[in-house]
Amino acid sequence: MVGTRACPTRQGGPETAGPETAGPRATGSGPRPARHEVLAFAVVGLLAYAVDLALFTCLRGPAALDPLTAKAVSFVAGCTVAYAGNARGTYRHTRRRGLRPYAAFFAVNAAGAVVQLLCLTVSHYSLGFTSRLADTVSGAGIGMALATVLRFWGTRTLVFPAEGRVGSWTG
Repeated sequence: MVGTRACPTRQGGPETAGPETAGPRATGSGPRPARHEVLAFAVVGLLAYAVDLALFTCLRGPAALDPLTAKAVSFVAGCTVAYAGNARGTYRHTRRRGLRPYAAFFAVNAAGAVVQLLCLTVSHYSLGFTSRLADTVSGAGIGMALATVLRFWGTRTLVFPAEGRVGSWTG
């Protein structure tokens, strides 16, 4: 088959190869993302985060915009950078272009932002952890980690689905 990798076999050929010899894809857990896909997604995400942070800082400082307007503008700019980086880099092989995938990407990123806000809300208002450190840990630490998993899954499955991919990377 095209696109399959050779795997060591036992006496009866590839069809009798067990999970221990056939590699991770033969275990029934579904395909897993390649390391380079995860790394490329992370690099693009870091670049988008840097754009978001730098623009927010400039809009709040020298431009003197209110915080919500500055954050909305920087969020859209960061999403645009992330979409362009993923479309032209990480997922360039999917050939999805145009407004529809960008809108889906924006929705996935907005959902990630909601996850971060929910983590902060629960920690600050429900659990009573009101210090700056607790807010940072819950919003920028735990919330960012959960949002990144959601963004990776959403980007990979909803925005840039690969042809022939069966199942989800989560198994």
